[in-house]
Amino acid sequence: MKKLKELYLNSIKEFASTRTLAFLGIMGALAIVLNWAASIDIGPYIRIGFSGLPNRLIEAMLGPVVGAFFGGAMDIIKYFLKPTGPFFFGFTFDAMLAGILYGSILYKRPINLWRILFADFLVKLIVNCGFNTLWISILYGKGFLAILPLRLLKNAIMLPIDAVIQFAALTFLTKIVAQFHFTSQKA
Repeated sequence: MKKLKELYLNSIKEFASTRTLAFLGIMGALAIVLNWAASIDIGPYIRIGFSGLPNRLIEAMLGPVVGAFFGGAMDIIKYFLKPTGPFFFGFTFDAMLAGILYGSILYKRPINLWRILFADFLVKLIVNCGFNTLWISILYGKGFLAILPLRLLKNAIMLPIDAVIQFAALTFLTKIVAQFHFTSQKA
């Protein structure tokens, strides 16, 4: 419990750096561009895209607190720039919860495929299949249990694909960021 508290306190301290805030702005701009240029909507429920990769980098480098705030802010900003359906705070909550989960698992730890696979599994199970399915059933009047099986199948198929993409992207992006001598707060 002490380590978890320390993890969250270190993540909060990341906000104290001007360099961190500038990095968040750059990653936010990248996420917006990726949302516009690299996302494909398949029906009202499925979006395939790469705009979440900046989020994963933020969560891995700056932790769960920064990841939650960044995820929530980006969800709202991206919605107002490219709305898809009605605004619903449940999806913003989901983006923040995903930031907490990814950040808690990836922050200040070596990047490896198994860690990313585990974090992605939790997010897909709790956020995508749990809360997102609930919000969709509320918004569109679909029965939760009626849409859950297809959402479970889609997330099970996407789990290894997303984990490999995230592993490759995080491995590559952390090396690029290191070239600019950006380092987060020391533990």
